[in-house]
Amino acid sequence: MQHDRHHNQHWTPWSVVVGLGEAIRFLTIIPQPWLPPTHERSALVAIPWFPAAGLVIGGLLCLAGWLAGWFWGSLVAAALIVVSWGVITGGLHLDGLSDTFDAVVSWRSPARKLEIMKDSRVGAMGALALIAVLLLKVALLAGGGAAWWQAALLAPVLGRWAACYGIFFFPAATAGGLGRAFHDQARRADVMVASVTTALLATLLAGAAGLAALLAVWAATHLLAHWWTRALGGLTGDTYGALCEIAEVVALATLTARPIFGGG
Repeated sequence: MQHDRHHNQHWTPWSVVVGLGEAIRFLTIIPQPWLPPTHERSALVAIPWFPAAGLVIGGLLCLAGWLAGWFWGSLVAAALIVVSWGVITGGLHLDGLSDTFDAVVSWRSPARKLEIMKDSRVGAMGALALIAVLLLKVALLAGGGAAWWQAALLAPVLGRWAACYGIFFFPAATAGGLGRAFHDQARRADVMVASVTTALLATLLAGAAGLAALLAVWAATHLLAHWWTRALGGLTGDTYGALCEIAEVVALATLTARPIFGGG
């Protein structure tokens, strides 16, 4: 019955405010004391507003970058932005990234790969994925020149849209867990709201470069989600986080690509 109520709910101004608040609470460490105590459905009503929460994250990253720029050069500022990124999000998606790569490149059976994902230890491939993503983020922001703030502002938006795409369009790998709940409860309207929000923000904030970044993120997300679905039998909460992290790198790379868009 809870499933039916979620799918039959109608959005009101208050439900939109609550949904955005829940998205911020789920995706960041920013407190939302005005919301009721969190439970599984709290995150489910947040799905359409993931990209909007990403804009909040991006705004804080820009603030960190501008403050750092008063005292240090672009490399130090970029490093502080990436550190702030991890702190603001509580490392939520970085954990999913390492778990995903430890599993999908293990060349074991899908069932065994899912067991590996539940292991709290970080293996060699998980560590390599973490190092690669963090280094690429620092390098791309440091080399982004005048486009760094657009990249820092939009990358979290596009990353969280990638998670929405994976949640709705690909099957869940397990019978339980938050990943299954996300997939089962997500509505087409949720993805449409998230997609329209993302496209509007990309266009308004970066024009053609923003739309190119959205297209690049879509292509990378679709290919990765297809690969991981074949490897695992579906997607999980960890893979949603991994999609987000890799999409952020793709967005940064596209938005700071100097030969095409004049970044740097």
